[in-house]
Amino acid sequence: MAKIGVLLSGCGVMDGSEIHEATLTLYFLDKHGAEAVCIAPDKDQADVVDHLAGAATGESRNVLRESARIARGKVRAVGGVGVDELDGIVIPGGYGAAKNLCTFAVEGPAAAWIRT
Repeated sequence: MAKIGVLLSGCGVMDGSEIHEATLTLYFLDKHGAEAVCIAPDKDQADVVDHLAGAATGESRNVLRESARIARGKVRAVGGVGVDELDGIVIPGGYGAAKNLCTFAVEGPAAAWIRT
């Protein structure tokens, strides 16, 4: 059985992983017989957005804990998963990928991956 990492960046299209993309990824991996291994960085989110108002709240939330909402608690810190454990990786969209997985939201093309 293939083990596919699903790299989450929180929970919510404006400040984390886009929920439809993340859940459908998990659904189709399961439907096709692959084992999904949800992973996320254990760090504070770049910001927290009130999705109804569309504005930052000033709150602080952890990317790993927010990703657990999508993974139903079954999520591992990305720093604790070895590349040899996975056969592939999927990164669901959402603005959180540009904010929490790298510095693209702030630095554009000069962005770097965030190391955890």
